[in-house]
Amino acid sequence: GNKIIVNNKALPQIDETKLWLFHKPSGSITSNKDPQGRTTIFDILPSDMPRVVTVGRLDYNSEGILLLTNDGKLARHLELPQTGWIRRYRVRAYGKIDEQKLQHLKNGATIDQIRYAKAEIEIEKKQGGNSWLNIALTEGKNREIRKMLAYAGLEVNRLIRTSYGPFQLGSLPKGQVKQVLQKTLKEQTGF
Repeated sequence: GNKIIVNNKALPQIDETKLWLFHKPSGSITSNKDPQGRTTIFDILPSDMPRVVTVGRLDYNSEGILLLTNDGKLARHLELPQTGWIRRYRVRAYGKIDEQKLQHLKNGATIDQIRYAKAEIEIEKKQGGNSWLNIALTEGKNREIRKMLAYAGLEVNRLIRTSYGPFQLGSLPKGQVKQVLQKTLKEQTGF
């Protein structure tokens, strides 16, 4: 690339921190290798992508927005609960909702000795035995939504993360990746 010369000394080349939005399809795993040989997101990403790490993860059967970055420090920063970024999900789940337990979840519930933070949960519509829900969380514990909704009598059969902090899935097609503008990255993260 271009070398920057300061007082006749070339500055070391530092890879600029970059962030991408990726629409993770269901049926892919968020890791580099899978012992069971399942498709990983790295099998799907364009071959010309630089080496990236994921910001958090999405389960094998979950889909939607996943942030990717070439900077491990940025990834760790964005994963911190203190960063407080809201993750929004659209979820389809089967079963009869226990309204009282749903209320517990909204206020923060303890399930199997694990304390879950308050969640915004709104029932969007019901279709047959299924309900579509909109859920917002500030932390993403492992399989959190599935466990929370199981507690309220629902079995998740589709889970789509629609936003992560200020970044929206929007109309990004499945399996596609889009780089965040450097200006936006700086404004939103300070990196």
